[in-house]
Amino acid sequence: MQYSDTHDLFYKRINDSLAALERDGMTRSLRPARYGVPYMECGGRRYLNFSSNDYLGIASDEGLAAEFTAANGRFCFGATGSRLLTGEHEVYREFEDYLENLYGRPAITYNSGYHANTGVLPSLAGKGALILADRLVHASIIDGVRFCGADFLRFRHNDMDHLELLIKKHRDSYSEIWVVTESIFSMDGDKCDISSLLDLKYKYGVLLYVDEAHSIGTHGPSGLGMCFASGHIGDIDAAVFPMGKALASHGAFVLCSENVKKYLINTSRTMIFSTALPPSCVAWSHFSVRKMTVMDDRRRHLERISSMLRKELSEAGFTTAGDSHIVPVLMGENGPCLSVAEGLRNSGIWACAIRHPTVPRGQARIRLSVSGVFSEDDIARLAGAFMEIKRTVL
Repeated sequence: MQYSDTHDLFYKRINDSLAALERDGMTRSLRPARYGVPYMECGGRRYLNFSSNDYLGIASDEGLAAEFTAANGRFCFGATGSRLLTGEHEVYREFEDYLENLYGRPAITYNSGYHANTGVLPSLAGKGALILADRLVHASIIDGVRFCGADFLRFRHNDMDHLELLIKKHRDSYSEIWVVTESIFSMDGDKCDISSLLDLKYKYGVLLYVDEAHSIGTHGPSGLGMCFASGHIGDIDAAVFPMGKALASHGAFVLCSENVKKYLINTSRTMIFSTALPPSCVAWSHFSVRKMTVMDDRRRHLERISSMLRKELSEAGFTTAGDSHIVPVLMGENGPCLSVAEGLRNSGIWACAIRHPTVPRGQARIRLSVSGVFSEDDIARLAGAFMEIKRTVL
């Protein structure tokens, strides 16, 4: 095949794929804006922002930013190397020591939640192991599983009976079984049953891997997450805490045993072969975690207004899911979902339509992310906009 033929076939495939996405109403685009909560600005217009993961309002708090900058101006912006070369600045050790004192469990920092989920499992679960993952775990976890040499099966979402059935069926065929889940699921807003997962661990000796991306900052004593709230954080073999949501930072930390931490330092490719996070970023994460632990009033307010929103939407005839600060409003097909998102924007509310492949086909939804900085009036305004859209659009 000639060069020109290969070149033309490649671009034809790309163009055909884009055309198919356009035809199916599934194209996406990047929208530059000034994001914040409760308000953001896009295209010269101000919106209530119900699509942000800034669950505690830390990213939008100018006072916290000024306090951090005044106290931490000495930190540089470039790590200059991986942590095993020249990137292991003192601020890393200070942060991880603080986390260990906070949780009573060793911690290791990664560059992102994606890096953690694609770096930890491939190091720990190899050939001879079986991974049993909840059907609705995040795409980054699925990618991490695919990088493993282990076999892989999914159990029905939050179905502990199905999970136990799979454990009993396969436990004699594998040297290890890893159960992989999330504490709060990002698209449905529901929670895993940590107590039942721990019971299965004690009964069958399985290993537990829990992603706490959406519970860190919002759940548990001092916002330390659902695994910590269980009282058995030491029995979770790997707990992953991405810091890009309630903590308004970048990176992730993983809680594990001391020997597992040492093993990851020596084997985890996403940590070894990547330039470390800038010291300024790690310092901000340390600062943010400290601030997060004393925001109990904001967490209580977040729980209250999230429940208020679910109640008002349900009374208006909409179907929601979950029981957290993530409130999905189920629409079904892409067309109605996109129409509702447009109607909300026309009402001055930013709430994104979530479609396949982020969620299964036929399960499109408006995903509402509630922040603790919203007022009850903000919630009432959102519910009112939904009711008006139901009357005029749906």
